[in-house]
Amino acid sequence: MAFNFFTRARRDFSSLSEQEVLALAISSEEDDARIYKAYAERLRGDYAGTAKIFDDMAMVEDRHRQLLIDMHKRRFGDVIPLIRREHVRGFYERKPDWLMKSLSLEKIRAQTIEMEDQACRFYRAAASQVGDADTRKLLGDLAMAEEGHEEIARELTEKHAPESVQQEEQANERRQFLLTWVQPGLAGLMDGSVSTLAPIFAAAFATQDTKQTFLIGLSAAVGAGISMGFTEAAHDDGKLSGRGSPLKRGLASGIMTTVGGLGHALPYLIPEFWTATIVAIIVVFFELWAIAWIQNKYMETPFMRATFQVVLGGGLVLAAGMLIGSG
Repeated sequence: MAFNFFTRARRDFSSLSEQEVLALAISSEEDDARIYKAYAERLRGDYAGTAKIFDDMAMVEDRHRQLLIDMHKRRFGDVIPLIRREHVRGFYERKPDWLMKSLSLEKIRAQTIEMEDQACRFYRAAASQVGDADTRKLLGDLAMAEEGHEEIARELTEKHAPESVQQEEQANERRQFLLTWVQPGLAGLMDGSVSTLAPIFAAAFATQDTKQTFLIGLSAAVGAGISMGFTEAAHDDGKLSGRGSPLKRGLASGIMTTVGGLGHALPYLIPEFWTATIVAIIVVFFELWAIAWIQNKYMETPFMRATFQVVLGGGLVLAAGMLIGSG
């Protein structure tokens, strides 16, 4: 019973009448035009040239829709059946807007090429299924048009987003990635790695109890992560600074803070004190050099300065923790 219900929920493409094929093509063009308009609105603030490309692509889809509607009126009248992609088994789908908001500029452009390729295949299949000569010609012409949309997109890119504009857009996209993810994540990693050194190693040398040291390190790392995450998310909503979503920044900062603190707390799961301590010191060494490398690569901090700030500073904090614990 359940199997029959679900198999009847969608229809095979081959079972559609010629009127339903036209109706499906109309609704598909409407959806694609909306998607391109949504892309344009999303990108307009930071990528004006690319937004103009999607404005023009939406206009092309609207023209296709009007041609299909005119054909439907001539053959079947003004009442268009309600049939959409989700009503046809195996038909390609489009992601809803809220799933597209996280796509990068390059992924949006790649998604556009995939959309046009899918539309081209649909029109070729539709043309082979109809018998009316005029309708078949229209669908075949639209298949060729969709096939040529990649070239249209390239021409529109040259018109609205020449190489200099694309380079500027890519630079803006990289800058946004750095501000939203790398900068708060790096700040969290530094805070988690450096600020927890003194309490963890002070506890280790004071108690020489690996279990207690691990619990202290775990609580310090988690507590610092929660604190840094909420602080990053709350102090700037990103609207004026352009640093992006406070939720994303808070997650990046909080998670990396916790990771930084846990790195040298986890070795104290080893029962033997000196073995755990030596492993923890080795982990600290790699943590500090990794932070210096990230600063140099993503934040363009000179490597020697990053080394001095992070490795030397972290080493001093580590030594302070050991001395306090030993005293």
